Order: sequence, then structure tokens, then C-alpha cells
Amino acid sequence: MGATVEDAIRVQRKAAMSVLAHADGDAIARCLGAIDLPAHTDLREPENGLVMVRGRIGGDGAPFNLGEATVSRAAVRLATGEVGFGYTLGRDLEKARMIALCDAMVQSRALADSVEAKVLAPLRAAMLADRARKSAEAAATRVDFYTMVRGEG
Repeated sequence: MGATVEDAIRVQRKAAMSVLAHADGDAIARCLGAIDLPAHTDLREPENGLVMVRGRIGGDGAPFNLGEATVSRAAVRLATGEVGFGYTLGRDLEKARMIALCDAMVQSRALADSVEAKVLAPLRAAMLADRARKSAEAAATRVDFYTMVRGEG
């Protein structure tokens, strides 16, 4: 079976959410400033809440409630009908709204390419550059231990 348009949109939304969730709210706002934002309304005003974080001992242990984490969420509807949802850890209400707006725009055929080129691609490039920098810093502190083999045994 071939992939449907809905499957392609689902994959694109998932990739977009991964980038947006890890990006800084100010960086998202700067990137969104580069495009003309469509008319939209809030379906759900941004709000803060708590989610239960679950954990496991080892890879196959029984799940247990580790604790609660603060999240912000929002929902936006474009004038063309697309609905976007935004969730982020912490209390950044505006970031949740911007993520929801990007989610809605990614679903729009008219806006998806613009959002990818002017918002998601720069954020993704910055995220990868930051990871590479941190990896290089960690590699610089790496110590190689050589074990001498003794003739005994």
C-alpha cells in the first residue's frame, strides 16, 4: 500500500513538532516574523497545567508515577479551517500558541512550504549546530584509557 496524503501530513506534523518543542520561544517568534501570518482564532486559550510523568526501572520494569511536570497548551484554528495544537514543557504560554499556529499552518497546502523554509528549516539547522557544538565540547574532554596486559595468567 502506498502512503496517503494524510500519512504524509502526519509525518510532516510529527517532524515539525519535534523541532518546535525543542526550540526556544524567542527563536520561534523571530522565524514567524519572516512570514505573513494567516488569520486565525484561538480554539483554546493558552493555559498551564500538569501532566504525570511515568517511569520504569530498567527497560522492562513495571511503570510507576515519577512525578508531575508543568506544561502549557493551546489550540488554534486558521480561517481556512486547519486546526493546530501546541504543547510545551514549562509555563511558556506564547510558545504553546506559536507551536499551535505552526501546526495548523503545516497542514495547509498553501502555507506548508513557507513554514518549512522560513521557520522549521532555520530552527532545525540551529538545533543541529547546537548539538554538534555540544558533542565537540564533550569529545574534547574524552579520555582514552589503555590497559596494559601483564604476562601473567
